[in-house]
Amino acid sequence: MNFTIRYETTNKTFKNVTISDHGTATYNGSFCGDDHNGPKIAVQFGSGFSWTVNFTKELSAYSIDSIFFSYNTNDSTTFPDAKEKEVFTVYDRVMFTIPLNDIFRCNSLSTIEQNSVVQHYWDVHVQAFVQNGTVSTKEFLCDKDKSATTVVPVIPTTAPAPTTTPTPKEKPEVGSYAVASVFNINPNTTDVTGSCHPQTALLRLNGSNIKYLDFVFAVKNENRFYLKEVSVSMYLVNGSGKQNLRLRKKVFSIANNNLSYWDAPLGSSYMCNKEQTVSVSGTFQINTFDLRVQPFSVMEGKYSTAQDCSADDDNFLVPIAVGAALAGVLILVLLAYFIGLKRHHAGYEQF
Repeated sequence: MNFTIRYETTNKTFKNVTISDHGTATYNGSFCGDDHNGPKIAVQFGSGFSWTVNFTKELSAYSIDSIFFSYNTNDSTTFPDAKEKEVFTVYDRVMFTIPLNDIFRCNSLSTIEQNSVVQHYWDVHVQAFVQNGTVSTKEFLCDKDKSATTVVPVIPTTAPAPTTTPTPKEKPEVGSYAVASVFNINPNTTDVTGSCHPQTALLRLNGSNIKYLDFVFAVKNENRFYLKEVSVSMYLVNGSGKQNLRLRKKVFSIANNNLSYWDAPLGSSYMCNKEQTVSVSGTFQINTFDLRVQPFSVMEGKYSTAQDCSADDDNFLVPIAVGAALAGVLILVLLAYFIGLKRHHAGYEQF
């Protein structure tokens, strides 16, 4: 595998750097899995690079679930003049399913592009959940390997190529097109999958027009959870423009892994009955109603005590109410004082 990273420099230009020499790698955090957590391969290499792939298991199959790749732009040798100096992590939901007890093989080049990072993989052989310590000899091929055929070389001839007159290009007619789509997610027609890990949890929704809608939760400061990422790939609803252009199976995809919504303490759930908006990007947002979610520390399949989103509003109103009450008392005291003082002076003048 290798990785091509695009980053911004201090003079507001962009550079690409390709990481192909992994040097001496370590595998801290690699894990064979247990009753609660699936296996994962964790690789650390170079100056601050790490790569992790997670696997999940079903009744008769296992999945290459997700891939994380992290890089550190504080390394001035690899990222000279980088504008932002920090650790970046890109995350991709692979969800590729393989029959249990088969080894997955993909000799062809596979590419994953996410958040300014392009990942290339080839000659991949992997099997999770190995039975009795024996790697399977039965292979499950990726689609590219299934369709790979031997290409017959084309031998050039000495005959000159015929001369053709280029056809003049017709100037296209100017049109105006607009696409907007609003849809509701019906729980009765929506499938749900996901995975749970100590530091992250995934909820994936699928429907007739939704290839996937992923909600990724993460733990922060070891005591709270929040919604960190939303990824979506969906088919736009059929429509028409001024030129009667039909839209069919147009795929819309977007992701944001730098969100901060639905924050609550670990061991509790998050609840919000009022309407909330999760702004994934300028072109995609999610409106939620009567929301309740708990991605971690679920006991016996039941929600824990909820932190209500309205608590923030209540906490803001309490000091205002107390301050207003104190101001009212102060005004009443001053008013009573002035009334008493006036009466005192009036009585003195009459005497």
